[in-house]
Amino acid sequence: MLWPILFSLQAVCTSVSHAMQHYPAAWGHYDVCKSQIYTEEGLAWDYMACQPEATDMTKYLRVALDPPNITCGDPPETYCALENPYMCNNECDATTEELAHPPELMFDFEGRNPTTFWQSSSWKKYPKPLQVNITLSWNKTVELTDDIVLTFESGRPEQMVLEKSLDYGRTWTPYQFYATDCLDAFTMEPKTANDLTQRTLLDIICTEDYSRGYVWKNDKTVRFEIKDRFALFAGPRLHNMASLYGQLDTTKNLRDFFTITDLRIKLLKPATGATMVDENNLSRYFYAISDIKVQGRCKCNLHANSCVFDKGKLGCECEHNTTGPDCSRCKRHYHGRAWSVGSYLPIPKGTANICIPSNQGPVHRANASSLGVANRNQARVCDNAMLRCQNGGSCHHHQRCHCSPGFTGVLCERASCQGPGECDDQLSGRAALHRPGIGRLLALSLAVLPHMRLFPFAERPETRPPILHQKSENTCVELELSSAGTQKKGRGTCGQCAWRTIYVAILYFQGHSGGRRSHQ
Repeated sequence: MLWPILFSLQAVCTSVSHAMQHYPAAWGHYDVCKSQIYTEEGLAWDYMACQPEATDMTKYLRVALDPPNITCGDPPETYCALENPYMCNNECDATTEELAHPPELMFDFEGRNPTTFWQSSSWKKYPKPLQVNITLSWNKTVELTDDIVLTFESGRPEQMVLEKSLDYGRTWTPYQFYATDCLDAFTMEPKTANDLTQRTLLDIICTEDYSRGYVWKNDKTVRFEIKDRFALFAGPRLHNMASLYGQLDTTKNLRDFFTITDLRIKLLKPATGATMVDENNLSRYFYAISDIKVQGRCKCNLHANSCVFDKGKLGCECEHNTTGPDCSRCKRHYHGRAWSVGSYLPIPKGTANICIPSNQGPVHRANASSLGVANRNQARVCDNAMLRCQNGGSCHHHQRCHCSPGFTGVLCERASCQGPGECDDQLSGRAALHRPGIGRLLALSLAVLPHMRLFPFAERPETRPPILHQKSENTCVELELSSAGTQKKGRGTCGQCAWRTIYVAILYFQGHSGGRRSHQ
């Protein structure tokens, strides 16, 4: 009867073991803010640096055009193809949905046929420059995690500047210049992202890679290369993210370089496809953008692992007793030390730098061993309301119960042994009232197996289930078996087989089953 259960436990144990082997790698992404740990004083929280997942940030932006009336269609207009001045069958009409090209079409779902895109009015006022500013605003600090990619439906512009703001659009600095001739357009030597080094990573360059050539149908994209810059520290395949995180942690200028509140695309000169502008057919010259990609995450100063979009505004769901849109200050009554940004170091968990309650010194946790129980929502061990400390215990800063003499446990729910005789009496009394069934033992095995392995033993436990103690995160485990008031102890390593844990539970179950049958 027990063999099917045994094989099921083996399968679960194997899958959980594989999952645990990969779990530390996930922590390298700083996606967990805290985990529950056992200390000498009971259950408590271990805090870690954390950050939200990267996502498509174009879902949360506001777009503004300057001049505001630069979008085509008012009045309706007919356009010609750049490569063929006699192919003039493209119409733009703002009053007809099928023929309108509003700015929100730069951020809609791609893959439709025909392609949707925003389009400017044509260069009717030549030789006056046809210039457009497209401003993307998040009203929130954002950390870029991937290349910024613009996809043009028309020819790529011959001159363009990508700018960033860190103060919600009050001031702007260039990210990169783009031109068919950098010297002529911006008096800058042409370079590419591959020319950058660790020392010159923050340099502002002008590139000709995304403006040259008339064969614009084969490549319509313009990029700002975030990943190539990351690779200078993390390696070509970004395998060494620990090195990059270390640099971001210690170099504020580098961290700020990849942080924005706004982006501005300055379109300075449309594609002409030739050295001379055809003044007889100016409807060939315009801007059209079908897609803009901006991948990033909310900046939460390593104090939150999620960001919410509520009432048209992004905000971090702050942990570590911090608050604010960027988790940039301590909560009320948590000013025991000055607020500080979290740290990526030491890798992989970082340092949370939590805000502590006022009039409380630094938190010290000696001999704490984490069981790796991640919990993003639960914030308190006790709160004197729903999770009350029992038997006269008092809740200490919502993190542990200080128990009255004679009681122990996370919520002071158990009586502690006062002497040798009392221990045996209490244990035997509890065993008689609360004999664990097979379901409880299987649950115990499943909960413990991913974290520890046991040594073989010779005696059968007869009065209570094994008591398991994790001595450290990855090393030895002690097993205590009580039999007729005596204790057996032994040690093992995490490499030993988990079958023996299941064996312990089965023997215990058989012993109690036999005991019950003998009394009937």
